[in-house]
Amino acid sequence: MREANMAEPVSVGALLQSELVEDALYREEGLCVVGIFGKSNMQLAPLKESLVNTLADKHLFALFGGPEDGGTADSHIQAFYNQEDRVLYLLLSSVCDSRQLLRACQTLSAGAGHSDAHDFWKGLERQHCLHLLYMFSVCHVLLLVHPNQTFDVTYDRFFRALDAVRQKVLPMIRAAIKDCPVSKEWKLNCRPCPPRLLFVFQMNGTLKVSANGSESGGNPDKPKKHSPRRRLQHALEDQIYRIFRKSRVLTNQSSNCLFTVPANQAFVYVIPATEEDPVGTLLAQLRSNCILCEQETPTVVRGPRRYQQMRRSARQASFSIDSGIAPLGGQLTDCSLKEFLWQHVELVLTKKGFDDSVGRNPQPSHFELPTYSKWVQVASRLHHVLISTTEEEMAELSTKVQGQLKVLEGFLEADTKFSEIRCQKALPLAHSAYQSNLPHNYTTTVHKNQLAQALRVYSQHARGVAFQRYALQLHEDCYKFWSNGHQLCEERSLTDQHCVHKFHLLPQPGEKPDMDRNPPILNHNSRGRSTSSCNCGRKQAPREDPFDVQGANYDFFQILDEKCCGKLERIEFPVFQPSTPDAAPAPNQAQQLPIEPSESGEAEKVKEQEPSTAQSHTPADTSLSLALSLGQSSDSLGTYGEGDGAETQVQPKRPSLVDRQPSTVEYLPGMMHSGCSKGLLPKFSSWSLVKLGTAKSYNCHTGLEQPGFLPGSSFLLPWDLVIRSRSEEDTGLTESLDGSTSSWPAPNKTLVGKRGSTGGLGRSRRRDDMARAFVGFEYEDSRGRRFISSGPDKIVKVLGPGGAKDPATRVLNTDMPLYIPSPSQGRGLKSHYAQLARLFIVVPDAPLEVTLNPQVQPGLPPCPVFHPEQTEIVLPSDSLWVLRFPYSYATDHGPCYPPKENQPLTNYKVLRGILKATTANPPPQ
Repeated sequence: MREANMAEPVSVGALLQSELVEDALYREEGLCVVGIFGKSNMQLAPLKESLVNTLADKHLFALFGGPEDGGTADSHIQAFYNQEDRVLYLLLSSVCDSRQLLRACQTLSAGAGHSDAHDFWKGLERQHCLHLLYMFSVCHVLLLVHPNQTFDVTYDRFFRALDAVRQKVLPMIRAAIKDCPVSKEWKLNCRPCPPRLLFVFQMNGTLKVSANGSESGGNPDKPKKHSPRRRLQHALEDQIYRIFRKSRVLTNQSSNCLFTVPANQAFVYVIPATEEDPVGTLLAQLRSNCILCEQETPTVVRGPRRYQQMRRSARQASFSIDSGIAPLGGQLTDCSLKEFLWQHVELVLTKKGFDDSVGRNPQPSHFELPTYSKWVQVASRLHHVLISTTEEEMAELSTKVQGQLKVLEGFLEADTKFSEIRCQKALPLAHSAYQSNLPHNYTTTVHKNQLAQALRVYSQHARGVAFQRYALQLHEDCYKFWSNGHQLCEERSLTDQHCVHKFHLLPQPGEKPDMDRNPPILNHNSRGRSTSSCNCGRKQAPREDPFDVQGANYDFFQILDEKCCGKLERIEFPVFQPSTPDAAPAPNQAQQLPIEPSESGEAEKVKEQEPSTAQSHTPADTSLSLALSLGQSSDSLGTYGEGDGAETQVQPKRPSLVDRQPSTVEYLPGMMHSGCSKGLLPKFSSWSLVKLGTAKSYNCHTGLEQPGFLPGSSFLLPWDLVIRSRSEEDTGLTESLDGSTSSWPAPNKTLVGKRGSTGGLGRSRRRDDMARAFVGFEYEDSRGRRFISSGPDKIVKVLGPGGAKDPATRVLNTDMPLYIPSPSQGRGLKSHYAQLARLFIVVPDAPLEVTLNPQVQPGLPPCPVFHPEQTEIVLPSDSLWVLRFPYSYATDHGPCYPPKENQPLTNYKVLRGILKATTANPPPQ
């Protein structure tokens, strides 16, 4: 261990760890420990450091600045041991000092919240309390330094907190010093004696007296017995003593108190204000130093006589140096700071002790004057317990001491206590605001709105550092109230209506609903009912508001099929056919954009490269690999995969061998649309195409004889088609069923019937015949009201015989809306929409090919385009067909909700080109 250098102050930790080699003359003498703590202002010369310099008669601390050691912001103790005077000075520095306060502000981050900053400062205050408790346990005399002449009443609360903590940690301190070579009284009370507390104040410049020593406004001829500074000291002593006696910090028995004050000695010292003339002050100091140097140096005296000699020399020097006040007539001379302190230090060094108990039967307090070695052993043990935790054997005691610091909360954290009481009173008001006008079950949106209202009420009444903590508690309380039987099911139906049940689970396959379970097992229900027709439209039935696509587009119509149109002829759309029992939905893939028209040229080039394959009417080869069926195409098939469906609006699609075979192990979880992955099919079809009868089963004079139609709105629109009869040499120019041949004429051939052709008007003239088909876009609202539309904004209205007069070309050559306002609005203010439900097509008995290709866009892009599992369906002639559109549209990302009020209906549409008619090939001869 290194030897401590006592020429400079060191930290108390370094002092206790060093091996100080004392002089043999002082080794057996006692030691007086003086502790200095308090506050300082923003002056350049710190008050506490300058006091140590004055008391030790040495320049120990730099008064102007000093090196910034980058120390921590917590409290720390500096020690200086004067062997000749037998006095050990302990200087406690904390955030109450300007330098340490500046370091603490730099340590605290700028982004810290109010609560975090409060915890930071309270942590420093608790650390300062532990350091001060250490000093009250090892010191004989303590100096409380204050930068002005007014007593800070917060010390009363602080000392009561310190006394409470000391009573709590006494068992731990006793356990720490039980093996030290000190007296039993010291081990029992955990201190050498009840320390005496002295107060040092600094006078403000505003309280300076006049040059003649009289107060302003007084009679200068009448001398005062005491100077104004001494009268101020007496007034402060009376004030401090009354305050501490009232709060029971001081009691009659000094051994039970945290500290004592003398009953018949001065314990308050006021430092006079500094002169405004710094040059004059320096000259006076220089003159006094020269006078002291000219005096004869007294002989060194050992023992008790040394203290008396030092006291006389200090008294002689105090008149001209420290007091700064000339003796006037009738006034007592003010003592110096060193003389003020030394009268208390002498009681310690002469082993007289402090007899500060008062009352009728005062009990003498214990007192012990230790040697330096004994004091170091005790101070080292207490330092490990209260301040540092370097030794393992003391770590457990230190942890217990930290656990007792909760006692400080009631004394030091008065603002925190006020904030908690205030926030606790605001919580019931916030809870009432949250629960006001609440239904029994409500959604997350209602919960958030009510919580915001509760937080507004809470913020109006809550204050302080506990605001955030109790605001989080308000969040938790409101969430517990909502989730404890008041949470509404968050599932929304496909018509954008939420379920009315409280939070529940869906029944598993084969499981029955159970209301007694927690949470209950129920099916979703929005209490919304509507009336809808079956696939063919001849039977209507009520239906519940659907929550899944299968219930909306398949299950309801399957139930009606058994009662109405189950035996009708229909065209089945391809669906998923599993090859394994553990078929699973395909993973959610990125939505594929529909192929732009610019890519149709590439697809046409690919089809021209293999004419034999493109003209084949046979289905795709079933011997394709499993990778192809799973949608993992090879490089040679990539271009064909991208070209599928590129010419849906130009010419009918030609089946090809390169079309991807549907997967048999993965199915499409949603509906078929333009963004789906290739080679996947859904488990059910959301579309339906049934045949009601022959073309003659529709009577254009009576219209559709089905329930629910508004009067005069059940008539289909006529669609006149031209049947072209061509000459024999032009038969090669006719289009096949799938439109696979080229539309260009053969070389050296001209189209017949064209102006300027070589053929005359004889046998090669085109003979045109007319055929009439019928088309009807049927709309149906939620109450089952049905009507046929003759345009995007017009309803068929036939009042007399003869049927509808508007041609069908208008509805076929434009985008028809998916939703239009219902002509029969209810009494409420909310508007009702009618949805496109069916398409009626009457194909005449004529050589025509009517191709059906429905494409629905139920929203604004990037909403995909929905279509059946089979596109471009050729309808047989002499038949009445009904295409039933899906009731709801949904992808694997979620449903496409119907339009709300004030939303433009033009975004929801059926694309034009849903029907195309071409002349059929003549039958082979």
